Amino acid sequence: MVQSDNENMSVFQLRIYEVSPEKRKQFHERFEKHALRIMQQYDFKPVVLWQSESVSNFEFIYILEWPNIETMEQQWKAFLADSEWIEIKRKMADTLGEPVQRVTSRVLENVKYYPAFHPFTKFHGSMDAGGGTEPVAGEERS
Repeated sequence: MVQSDNENMSVFQLRIYEVSPEKRKQFHERFEKHALRIMQQYDFKPVVLWQSESVSNFEFIYILEWPNIETMEQQWKAFLADSEWIEIKRKMADTLGEPVQRVTSRVLENVKYYPAFHPFTKFHGSMDAGGGTEPVAGEERS
């Protein structure tokens, strides 16, 4: 388990699902209609959702924000034990097969030498010598 130096900092969790390319439509339907709704019941806070595709692979990637690691672990345990979620997954597995082939999960921590990430912070440009970012042309430094 990863410990944060600053107990008041949010914890971000990176999730990567490798999905069978031929089952991606059904995966997206299940995630949109069911997983997000049930996750909301357990105070999951998605920051961003992406997909990535290559010739042989389809990945669904998202980041969750948590108040701390203990809450993250507790809420995942509750979500995975949710009877509605278990039944939704069982029905799909019985009719189509499970679309998710592999799940990778990582807790992301800020490094001390770069400004902390927050989902509503806009970082552009390159680092200046003082550790801040140089404004993009036409933008002012705040």
